[in-house]
Amino acid sequence: MNQLLQMPEIIAPSISSSAMTVSLKISFYTGRKKDKKATRDAEVANGTDKGVANLTKALLGSCPELKAINDYAGEVRNHIHYRTTMPWTDGDARLLVSAMWPDYHKNITEAEIKFNRLVEEFLQRYPYLLSAAQAKLGALWDANDYLTQSEVASKFAFRVSYDELPDGGNTGDWRLDLPHEAMEEVRANSASGYEQRLKGAMDDIWHKLHDNLTTLARQLDVKENGKGNKLFDTVFDRAVELTDMLRTCNITGDSQMEAMRRQLDDALRNQTVQGFRNSPSVRADTQSKLAAALAALPSLDM
Repeated sequence: MNQLLQMPEIIAPSISSSAMTVSLKISFYTGRKKDKKATRDAEVANGTDKGVANLTKALLGSCPELKAINDYAGEVRNHIHYRTTMPWTDGDARLLVSAMWPDYHKNITEAEIKFNRLVEEFLQRYPYLLSAAQAKLGALWDANDYLTQSEVASKFAFRVSYDELPDGGNTGDWRLDLPHEAMEEVRANSASGYEQRLKGAMDDIWHKLHDNLTTLARQLDVKENGKGNKLFDTVFDRAVELTDMLRTCNITGDSQMEAMRRQLDDALRNQTVQGFRNSPSVRADTQSKLAAALAALPSLDM
């Protein structure tokens, strides 16, 4: 894990065939707008300098339908997109292992359907929400702040796009037009950047694993009064999920990652949260194995 292969040209074809990049873009109508007049009035009333305050209006007041869309967008990003993909570039693209594509595509497609349904429910109620807004906002209400139903509809979008993983930075017709020396320099820079992105993707798994195992080990601890800490199924299930990801996401064939997968598989296989609750010995044995696994994780400045 700590030393990637030195020749991206060799490892790139296998990486390219076992992973892809995926981008997710979700946008929605916020229903919020800065009120410049009310902001300045507040500044004058409080004797502050101009630019100190920032009064933003919720144009529809408390709106459960809009909040549901906002909350669900965050849930999709965190529990589907970020959970099963890894960082790749500074932009929107993230690394998705091919073996995880069927589940990801199924989940993200279902998420898009639910998102669109929530949007449709909101749009159907928008005329009513619009008519009720004046009573909610009182003196802050301004008819010019409000968009038409079709204009609001255009603010919503749910887009998923997949792309092939560049072949280690060593393909691209634009390079063929460069002088030989320049092309070699570009290749070297691109290969170095590719290697750093690949390392960042693998490191992301280690970080997620470290955080999860630390939490699970703490939950398996027993207090001074002899009672165990509260155990959560979600934490244990995530540990099992991450253990499986050590295999599916190990696109570099890293031996340390595979050894860790085997170690955790031995610790967690056939275990359940209820089993930990019922057996102090199983609880203690598993915690000991997790402590050993944590000690074996690469440092990664964690």
